[in-house]
Amino acid sequence: MEPENTLSNLTPSREKLDRVLGLQKITLADIEDLNDAERNYIAEFSTEMLHRLTDEERDKFIDKIAEIMLPCTNEQIWEQNHLLIGRAIEKLIAQNGSMPPKFVIARECGLSRQTVAKHLTGYKTHPQYLAEMEQFKYMVPKILAKVCKLACNGDVKAARLYFETVGAINKRRPNTVINEQNNYLQINNTILSQENLKQLSKEQLNQIELIVSGIGRK
Repeated sequence: MEPENTLSNLTPSREKLDRVLGLQKITLADIEDLNDAERNYIAEFSTEMLHRLTDEERDKFIDKIAEIMLPCTNEQIWEQNHLLIGRAIEKLIAQNGSMPPKFVIARECGLSRQTVAKHLTGYKTHPQYLAEMEQFKYMVPKILAKVCKLACNGDVKAARLYFETVGAINKRRPNTVINEQNNYLQINNTILSQENLKQLSKEQLNQIELIVSGIGRK
Protein backbone atom coordinates (compact mmCIF):
# COMPACT_ATOMS: atom_id res chain seq x y z
CA MET A 1 0.00 0.00 0.00
CA GLU A 2 2.91 2.35 0.72
CA PRO A 3 5.54 3.31 -1.91
CA GLU A 4 8.57 1.41 -0.61
CA ASN A 5 11.29 3.52 -2.22
CA THR A 6 10.04 6.76 -0.74
CA LEU A 7 9.38 5.21 2.63
CA SER A 8 12.86 3.71 2.87
CA ASN A 9 14.32 7.19 2.46
CA LEU A 10 12.18 8.43 5.34
CA THR A 11 12.67 5.55 7.77
CA PRO A 12 13.72 7.85 10.65
CA SER A 13 10.39 9.67 10.24
CA ARG A 14 8.22 6.55 10.07
CA GLU A 15 6.68 7.18 13.45
CA LYS A 16 5.77 10.74 12.49
CA LEU A 17 4.25 9.64 9.17
CA ASP A 18 2.29 6.83 10.80
CA ARG A 19 0.89 9.29 13.32
CA VAL A 20 -0.32 11.69 10.61
CA LEU A 21 -1.70 9.00 8.30
CA GLY A 22 -3.44 7.32 11.21
CA LEU A 23 -5.54 10.38 11.97
CA GLN A 24 -9.24 10.27 11.15
CA LYS A 25 -8.98 13.73 9.57
CA ILE A 26 -5.68 15.41 8.65
CA THR A 27 -5.51 19.17 9.14
CA LEU A 28 -2.90 21.76 8.14
CA ALA A 29 -1.75 21.89 11.74
CA ASP A 30 -0.98 18.17 11.62
CA ILE A 31 1.58 18.60 8.84
CA GLU A 32 3.21 21.83 10.01
CA ASP A 33 6.25 20.05 11.48
CA LEU A 34 6.82 17.79 8.45
CA ASN A 35 9.79 18.51 6.20
CA ASP A 36 9.55 18.64 2.39
CA ALA A 37 10.42 14.96 1.94
CA GLU A 38 7.76 13.91 4.42
CA ARG A 39 5.13 16.13 2.80
CA ASN A 40 6.01 14.68 -0.59
CA TYR A 41 5.50 11.21 0.82
CA ILE A 42 2.06 12.18 2.17
CA ALA A 43 1.17 13.57 -1.28
CA GLU A 44 2.36 10.43 -3.10
CA PHE A 45 0.59 8.17 -0.66
CA SER A 46 -2.65 10.15 -1.05
CA THR A 47 -2.47 10.01 -4.85
CA GLU A 48 -1.96 6.25 -4.76
CA MET A 49 -4.89 5.77 -2.40
CA LEU A 50 -7.19 7.91 -4.54
CA HIS A 51 -6.47 5.66 -7.51
CA ARG A 52 -6.80 2.46 -5.49
CA LEU A 53 -9.87 3.04 -3.33
CA THR A 54 -13.45 2.84 -4.59
CA ASP A 55 -16.99 3.57 -3.41
CA GLU A 56 -17.46 4.80 0.18
CA GLU A 57 -13.84 4.06 1.12
CA ARG A 58 -12.67 6.57 -1.47
CA ASP A 59 -15.15 9.15 -0.16
CA LYS A 60 -13.90 8.66 3.39
CA PHE A 61 -10.28 9.10 2.34
CA ILE A 62 -11.08 12.28 0.38
CA ASP A 63 -12.85 13.64 3.46
CA LYS A 64 -9.81 12.67 5.54
CA ILE A 65 -7.33 14.68 3.43
CA ALA A 66 -9.73 17.42 2.23
CA GLU A 67 -8.09 20.20 4.27
CA ILE A 68 -4.56 19.50 3.02
CA MET A 69 -5.41 18.90 -0.64
CA LEU A 70 -4.15 21.41 -3.18
CA PRO A 71 -6.76 23.09 -5.43
CA CYS A 72 -5.31 21.27 -8.44
CA THR A 73 -5.96 17.94 -6.69
CA ASN A 74 -9.61 18.84 -6.24
CA GLU A 75 -9.81 19.70 -9.93
CA GLN A 76 -8.20 16.40 -10.90
CA ILE A 77 -10.63 14.45 -8.72
CA TRP A 78 -13.60 16.24 -10.32
CA GLU A 79 -12.26 15.64 -13.84
CA GLN A 80 -11.66 11.96 -13.10
CA ASN A 81 -15.18 11.56 -11.66
CA HIS A 82 -16.66 13.36 -14.68
CA LEU A 83 -14.78 11.09 -17.08
CA LEU A 84 -15.68 7.88 -15.23
CA ILE A 85 -19.37 8.78 -14.92
CA GLY A 86 -19.60 9.83 -18.57
CA ARG A 87 -17.99 6.60 -19.78
CA ALA A 88 -20.21 4.51 -17.53
CA ILE A 89 -23.41 6.18 -18.78
CA GLU A 90 -22.34 5.80 -22.40
CA LYS A 91 -21.52 2.11 -21.95
CA LEU A 92 -24.70 1.28 -20.04
CA ILE A 93 -26.95 3.08 -22.55
CA ALA A 94 -25.29 1.16 -25.39
CA GLN A 95 -25.88 -2.12 -23.54
CA ASN A 96 -29.41 -1.54 -22.27
CA GLY A 97 -30.86 1.16 -24.51
CA SER A 98 -32.00 3.33 -21.61
CA MET A 99 -30.63 5.79 -19.06
CA PRO A 100 -29.24 3.76 -16.13
CA PRO A 101 -30.14 4.56 -12.50
CA LYS A 102 -27.52 6.19 -10.30
CA PHE A 103 -26.68 3.06 -8.30
CA VAL A 104 -25.90 1.18 -11.54
CA ILE A 105 -23.71 4.03 -12.76
CA ALA A 106 -21.90 4.01 -9.41
CA ARG A 107 -21.33 0.27 -9.58
CA GLU A 108 -20.00 0.52 -13.13
CA CYS A 109 -17.50 3.34 -12.51
CA GLY A 110 -16.40 2.39 -8.98
CA LEU A 111 -17.67 5.55 -7.31
CA SER A 112 -20.13 5.79 -4.44
CA ARG A 113 -23.78 6.45 -5.19
CA GLN A 114 -23.52 9.70 -3.20
CA THR A 115 -20.61 10.90 -5.34
CA VAL A 116 -22.45 10.09 -8.58
CA ALA A 117 -25.65 11.78 -7.39
CA LYS A 118 -23.76 14.89 -6.24
CA HIS A 119 -21.82 15.10 -9.49
CA LEU A 120 -24.90 14.74 -11.71
CA THR A 121 -26.76 17.35 -9.67
CA GLY A 122 -24.06 20.02 -9.60
CA TYR A 123 -21.80 19.50 -12.62
CA LYS A 124 -23.49 22.20 -14.75
CA THR A 125 -22.44 24.94 -12.34
CA HIS A 126 -18.98 23.55 -11.58
CA PRO A 127 -16.09 25.80 -12.74
CA GLN A 128 -14.43 22.88 -14.52
CA TYR A 129 -17.55 22.15 -16.56
CA LEU A 130 -18.01 25.82 -17.44
CA ALA A 131 -14.39 26.00 -18.58
CA GLU A 132 -14.91 22.87 -20.69
CA MET A 133 -17.97 24.43 -22.35
CA GLU A 134 -15.95 27.53 -23.18
CA GLN A 135 -13.47 25.29 -25.01
CA PHE A 136 -16.28 23.89 -27.14
CA LYS A 137 -17.62 27.38 -27.85
CA TYR A 138 -14.14 28.38 -28.97
CA MET A 139 -14.41 25.82 -31.79
CA VAL A 140 -17.78 27.11 -33.09
CA PRO A 141 -16.41 29.58 -35.71
CA LYS A 142 -14.00 27.00 -37.11
CA ILE A 143 -16.69 24.31 -37.41
CA LEU A 144 -19.19 26.80 -38.87
CA ALA A 145 -16.60 27.79 -41.48
CA LYS A 146 -16.29 24.13 -42.53
CA VAL A 147 -20.09 23.85 -42.78
CA CYS A 148 -20.10 26.98 -44.94
CA LYS A 149 -17.44 25.47 -47.20
CA LEU A 150 -19.52 22.31 -47.67
CA ALA A 151 -22.57 24.45 -48.45
CA CYS A 152 -20.62 26.42 -51.05
CA ASN A 153 -19.62 23.12 -52.65
CA GLY A 154 -23.27 22.19 -53.14
CA ASP A 155 -24.11 20.22 -49.98
CA VAL A 156 -27.80 21.00 -49.39
CA LYS A 157 -27.87 19.58 -45.85
CA ALA A 158 -24.85 21.70 -44.93
CA ALA A 159 -26.51 24.76 -46.50
CA ARG A 160 -29.68 24.19 -44.50
CA LEU A 161 -27.68 23.69 -41.30
CA TYR A 162 -25.65 26.82 -42.01
CA PHE A 163 -28.74 28.94 -42.65
CA GLU A 164 -30.41 27.64 -39.49
CA THR A 165 -27.29 28.25 -37.41
CA VAL A 166 -26.90 31.85 -38.49
CA GLY A 167 -30.63 32.43 -38.02
CA ALA A 168 -31.46 32.83 -41.69
CA ILE A 169 -34.45 30.46 -41.82
CA ASN A 170 -35.58 30.29 -38.21
CA LYS A 171 -38.29 32.93 -38.76
CA ARG A 172 -40.56 33.19 -41.75
CA ARG A 173 -42.87 35.99 -42.79
CA PRO A 174 -46.47 35.16 -43.75
CA ASN A 175 -46.99 33.94 -47.34
CA THR A 176 -43.39 32.73 -47.49
CA VAL A 177 -43.03 28.97 -47.86
CA ILE A 178 -39.69 27.31 -47.27
CA ASN A 179 -39.86 23.60 -48.02
CA GLU A 180 -36.86 21.71 -46.61
CA GLN A 181 -36.21 18.26 -48.05
CA ASN A 182 -33.23 15.95 -47.91
CA ASN A 183 -32.04 16.88 -51.37
CA TYR A 184 -33.37 20.41 -52.01
CA LEU A 185 -34.61 23.67 -50.52
CA GLN A 186 -37.74 25.34 -51.89
CA ILE A 187 -38.47 29.00 -51.18
CA ASN A 188 -41.89 29.84 -52.60
CA ASN A 189 -41.59 28.76 -56.25
CA THR A 190 -37.82 28.67 -56.33
CA ILE A 191 -36.14 25.27 -55.90
CA LEU A 192 -32.51 25.00 -54.81
CA SER A 193 -31.34 21.49 -55.56
CA GLN A 194 -27.99 19.80 -55.09
CA GLU A 195 -27.14 20.44 -58.72
CA ASN A 196 -28.31 24.06 -58.55
CA LEU A 197 -26.04 24.83 -55.60
CA LYS A 198 -23.04 23.18 -57.24
CA GLN A 199 -23.38 25.57 -60.16
CA LEU A 200 -23.57 28.69 -57.99
CA SER A 201 -20.57 30.78 -57.10
CA LYS A 202 -19.69 31.69 -53.53
CA GLU A 203 -20.98 35.20 -54.16
CA GLN A 204 -24.32 33.85 -55.38
CA LEU A 205 -24.62 31.64 -52.32
CA ASN A 206 -23.90 34.64 -50.13
CA GLN A 207 -26.67 36.53 -51.90
CA ILE A 208 -29.09 33.67 -51.21
CA GLU A 209 -28.14 33.82 -47.55
CA LEU A 210 -28.79 37.56 -47.48
CA ILE A 211 -32.18 37.07 -49.12
CA VAL A 212 -33.23 34.37 -46.67
CA SER A 213 -31.87 36.46 -43.79
CA GLY A 214 -34.03 39.34 -44.98
CA ILE A 215 -37.07 37.06 -44.91
CA GLY A 216 -36.34 36.15 -41.32
CA ARG A 217 -36.03 39.78 -40.24
CA LYS A 218 -39.27 41.01 -41.78
